[in-house]
Amino acid sequence: MPYALVTGASRGIGRALALTLARRGYDLLLVARSESQLRALALEIGERHQHQAHILALDLALPAAAETVAAWAARQAPELAVLVNNAGYGLWGRFEQLPLAEQQNMLQLNMLLPVALTHALLPQLRRQPKAYILNVASTAAYQAVPSLTLYAASKSFLLSFSRGLRFELKDGPISVSCLSPGATETGFTDRAGMGAELQKTAARVSMSADAVAEAGVAGLLAGEAEIIPGLLNKVSAGLTSLVPKSLTEKIAAGIYEKYL
Repeated sequence: MPYALVTGASRGIGRALALTLARRGYDLLLVARSESQLRALALEIGERHQHQAHILALDLALPAAAETVAAWAARQAPELAVLVNNAGYGLWGRFEQLPLAEQQNMLQLNMLLPVALTHALLPQLRRQPKAYILNVASTAAYQAVPSLTLYAASKSFLLSFSRGLRFELKDGPISVSCLSPGATETGFTDRAGMGAELQKTAARVSMSADAVAEAGVAGLLAGEAEIIPGLLNKVSAGLTSLVPKSLTEKIAAGIYEKYL
């Protein structure tokens, strides 16, 4: 049975992606910090979908995390067919006021981990007749977002990385897709440090993690380059290529900065 590896699998979109892939017939490799949440998810996958799920509890922001995950994956799942780079988080606030160490930790997880893990696992993925890489970005990847400045920049990097890698691998068995959800019902806003009023605003337009995962996996297996779940998110991302950047940044600042 082919395996899918999901980082940041313990909750939110990562958890929903793992369950969706299990329903699609994949055994799972689940990686995140919380061992208890991973164990609960692995048990659920076994009971609901009768698929195996191996877990690795690990702080993925550690510099050597990708090497550790790749070595573990090689032992657990020689038939690795899907890599989902989902782990990541955001920090809300002005760049100069947020601790630099926290921002660097975020960049390590959002950018450097997916790059290193993808590089390490490409040889294993190439051994499959068909394999997939899904990088989870955000609609914030399509524009600068004041007060989420480095988060948006890191997701823009991931989108660009996905596009370039997809072209490089187009003649082989590996298809690369980028999933860019908008506001989603996860713990993102709380982890980012957003205030209650901003969280309420985000909740009004949020999609469920299950809906995002369904769209993400369907698009991945269909070979889509960029997957943006939800009509409103598609429209807003599309407008960023038509509207002057100064205006999109002003609009984004109006949404996020007024709550600082």
